[in-house]
Amino acid sequence: MHPPLGRLVLALHGHMPYVLHHGRWPHGEHWLLEAVIGVYLPLLGVVEELAEAGLPSGLTLGITPILLEQLRSPALQRLVDGYLEDRLKRAKDDQADPTLAPIARHWAEELELLRARWLRVDRDLVGAFAAQARAGNLELLSGFATHGFAALTRHDRCIAAQLRIGLASSERHLGFRPRGIWLPECSFRPTGAWRPPVGGLGGEVLRAGVDRILEDNGVTHFFVDAHLFASARSEGVVEAGRFRKVGWEEANLDGSRGWRSVMEPHRVGTHGGESHVTAFARHPDVSEQVWQADGGYPGDGRYLEFHRRKDGDGHRYWRVTDRKADLGDKALYEPEAVRSATFSQASHFAERVRARLVAHKADTGRAGCVTAPFDAELFGHWWHEGPRFLRDVLLRLHADPDIQVSTAEGVLKAAPPDKVVWLPEGSWGAGGDNRVWLNDQTQWMWEALYRAEDRFLGLRWRLSQAGADPAAAEHLREAARSLLLVQASDWPFVVRTGGAVDYGIRRFSGHLDDFDVLCNLAEDAAAGRPAEPELRAVRAAALARDPVFPGLSLDAWEGEG
Repeated sequence: MHPPLGRLVLALHGHMPYVLHHGRWPHGEHWLLEAVIGVYLPLLGVVEELAEAGLPSGLTLGITPILLEQLRSPALQRLVDGYLEDRLKRAKDDQADPTLAPIARHWAEELELLRARWLRVDRDLVGAFAAQARAGNLELLSGFATHGFAALTRHDRCIAAQLRIGLASSERHLGFRPRGIWLPECSFRPTGAWRPPVGGLGGEVLRAGVDRILEDNGVTHFFVDAHLFASARSEGVVEAGRFRKVGWEEANLDGSRGWRSVMEPHRVGTHGGESHVTAFARHPDVSEQVWQADGGYPGDGRYLEFHRRKDGDGHRYWRVTDRKADLGDKALYEPEAVRSATFSQASHFAERVRARLVAHKADTGRAGCVTAPFDAELFGHWWHEGPRFLRDVLLRLHADPDIQVSTAEGVLKAAPPDKVVWLPEGSWGAGGDNRVWLNDQTQWMWEALYRAEDRFLGLRWRLSQAGADPAAAEHLREAARSLLLVQASDWPFVVRTGGAVDYGIRRFSGHLDDFDVLCNLAEDAAAGRPAEPELRAVRAAALARDPVFPGLSLDAWEGEG
């Protein structure tokens, strides 16, 4: 049954770079522990609560492969046990302060519920989400192995390897292979000529579009920012299941088909032909109601203040009060006051969705699709009340017979897109381009990354031609793992934003050093030279510290480009 007005796709992007065994507080494992307790356990609770009421949540949740690898780690499970105990003890100790006692009791009660949920799912968040996905209560997305930034990656084979290893990791942990992905940083590049953007590292080459790489590997849908649709070029229409080529001016001539509208998903074919991979574009107006710093829901004075804690790493006991107020002037948090806040704001959000769908129907006569994607960490970590808001939104829209909360895959099955477009290069970063990841502060990173890609692919080819010694092949697989880790978009991001500059540089340089050592070991083994003891020690440390993607195959780098 098709809803008269259309659908809402509420997509959450869950990601964390590999932080296990790489520091604790303030940067490192503490990030991951806060996400487990503040984001993923509460989100699981929302999905379970709706399922118990007979309502599929309709959420589309991405959990990147590198995050799956961590959530499934026995090391993390032990850390979560200890972290929960520590937070509970702090909450109980703080009850001795008469001023903080009521809020400390609130924290203790909430943590007890979270610990009970953690134990009930046998410390297996991934398995619990996968079970809900199999039951039809949400859709789970995959992604690139370590969140490599596609538009700036030097070789198509390295983009394909990030995707193939990511899909294989998702399948191993979830028990099924997702058909949709979250493209890291929504970074997209079309088919066409490409030149390395840093220092004289090669001439212009013809590259496959990211859409081609996705489709070739069985991906059916992904997400982009709105400005890519605004610059879309009409390539074809699909009628009765058949593709028909159209001119670039078709999008300007046919106003009834919804060309370039973020209210409809579009198939993407940047090679000029038929396509079976679809992009969903973020609706800026609806999404900004949550994202924007001034006027967005999370800035409500009744909500928990993120930036003030007791004793540095203790609980948060204060509310936003006034966004312009000094932290010392924040008033105490009142947990009961947030119930009416999330309910009223969820109703406001639902009405904005309805208004956009009504307008689209009036303009085109077609049912629309509002796509609202967010970082999952916004809900519960940055915005403590975010999971409650999501629950209220979902309940509010489930009660509206004209609107359906649908997964992205559900939209494709119910209403397959009838347009094929070319999309330009872009991301969801500031400026809509690559500047957040490639700039004066990070250019050296990309120069090093490009040399690493070249070295790895060259060594892989040489070893394959020579009939590589098994030890050399094993060392090269280990080098491949370090290459994936150094490609994470997180390292240039935290350097550029200033959030953790020293940590980002240390992590990038450390994985790059491991990569070079492991390549040296592969070359020595292939030449019959004994491995130096110092190199063996580095290898042992890297294997113990970064045991991700077991079974990684060098075949993931097969292909051209």
